[in-house]
Amino acid sequence: MQDIMDNEERGYWRWSKRDFFPEESFQSFGSYRAALSQTCSRFKNRLVSRSDDENERFELKKQSEHEMKRCLTWWDLVWFGFGSVIGAGIFVLTGQEAHEQAGPAIVLSYVVSGLSAMLSVFCYTEFAVEIPVAGGSFAYLRIELGDFAAFITAGNILLESIVGTAAVARAWTSYFATLLNRSPNALRIKTDLSSGFNLLDPIAVVVIAASTTIASISTRKTSLLNWIASAINTLVIFFVIIAGFIHADTSNLTPFLPYGPEGVFRAAAVVYFAYGGFDSIATMAEETKNPSRDIPIGLLGSMSIITVIYCLMALSLSMMQKYTDIDPNAAYSVAFQSVGMKWGKYLVALGALKGMTTVLLVGALGQARYVTHIARTHMIPPIFALVHPKTGTPINANLLVSIPSALIAFFSGLDVLASLLSISTLFIFTMMPIALLVRRYYVRQVTPRVHLIKLIICLLFVVASSMGTSAYWGMQLKGSWIGYTVTVPFWFLGTLGIVFFVPQQRTPKVWGVPLVPWIPCLSIATNIFLMGSLGAMAFVRFGVCTLAMLLYYFLLGLHATFDMAHQQIVPRS
Repeated sequence: MQDIMDNEERGYWRWSKRDFFPEESFQSFGSYRAALSQTCSRFKNRLVSRSDDENERFELKKQSEHEMKRCLTWWDLVWFGFGSVIGAGIFVLTGQEAHEQAGPAIVLSYVVSGLSAMLSVFCYTEFAVEIPVAGGSFAYLRIELGDFAAFITAGNILLESIVGTAAVARAWTSYFATLLNRSPNALRIKTDLSSGFNLLDPIAVVVIAASTTIASISTRKTSLLNWIASAINTLVIFFVIIAGFIHADTSNLTPFLPYGPEGVFRAAAVVYFAYGGFDSIATMAEETKNPSRDIPIGLLGSMSIITVIYCLMALSLSMMQKYTDIDPNAAYSVAFQSVGMKWGKYLVALGALKGMTTVLLVGALGQARYVTHIARTHMIPPIFALVHPKTGTPINANLLVSIPSALIAFFSGLDVLASLLSISTLFIFTMMPIALLVRRYYVRQVTPRVHLIKLIICLLFVVASSMGTSAYWGMQLKGSWIGYTVTVPFWFLGTLGIVFFVPQQRTPKVWGVPLVPWIPCLSIATNIFLMGSLGAMAFVRFGVCTLAMLLYYFLLGLHATFDMAHQQIVPRS
């Protein structure tokens, strides 16, 4: 009680060293040097340590000092699904990937990525119902796979949040320029910097600042604004689909596969980003009135409708304009102009702007809640876990995402951001079904060691065979299917091994993924396959970012979480 009174007296805005680093390891140079000398033993401890449901749901919340307000229903979550997803992908990446990778077969790319996303949605839904906390996938992985796996995921969540916000803000500028009847890059400042970084975008910075401010004021008011904007955007979507089919020219669908099947899967890996916003819904669990009922409706309902909408919109674009003529920056606006509907391009641009605005709004909500829960564990400074007592929102966490996002959006082009974002998203979604299988088939201090070993072997079969299939596809050996006759049967062997030799140890209390282990194993395979379809530079950038994450972890994150786990925290004063 005294700590709560002290915190209220101090207020929300505080910037002392102990607010950022209250752990014993950082109180002096000597204690930090001692902590570094124990890096190996501490890493071993965190590698095998696991959290539990009760700790994530109740104990860690105390780090925020104030509760988030439970004010959301399934209706809010469905519209959050629409707001977080529709806009960024369909209006931004469809034209880019149809023009450069898939051609008219961009429709198939959305089918592939949509099916893969739905598999991930099933996994997210079970976790969100069982563990309704703000941390989303980070909290779920901390419980099932441990601190280190959760940290790697946390790093990718932060990377996805920051880069995703920057990508959408850059696209917002392109569509705003089109709305003003100017070229997509007309409002950017041209410089002599290297390609991909030479068009500075101050408008994107302003848009990020505005969405962050709104999301920080009130979750409920942000939800209301999202309803209105998403409803308007839905009308625009119906217009795009109907008008697109009215002005369809089926000859534009020929050739349907100009870049071959490889192009379809490369595009699918990139447009997968279009479905990435659904994980924001899972982070709203802490603010949902009835998580066990509302989250399945919100997640599964919105994503099913969105997948159909995406495919219809991609098809309408492909039939309106030849893939070689599609504008990669403002595809739909330019396509309507090409069929004589000049006024249509303004309506589409306005709808796209509203769509991307809701993506930024809902993204700001979800990303801040990820950051809040990550900070509760002290993987990043705990000051970012604080919830404002009046607004009931984590303002510091919002700032942590928005400031670097604004800097990146100011300098970096969309093409540079998209592939890095997709690989980060796919990595997180690959970890989720693995965690779900561990949750279903392994319970600490209950599952016999022999069953744990069987589970690990089967999972290795599934993951390795999926990587092998992806790698063999990437080799582009036309007409050769020999490799698949090896990798695909190994995937089936791994999955069947779980079915017949590893008994389930846990049954979901309220809602569970059907057809376990088939759906989680298929989700692993499709996500890894899509990752392998990305270009080499995406993996290089991903590798560099991962190295930076590991450097941070071994210098700071490891010691902060170790102290937190062992309660070696200096009280805030």
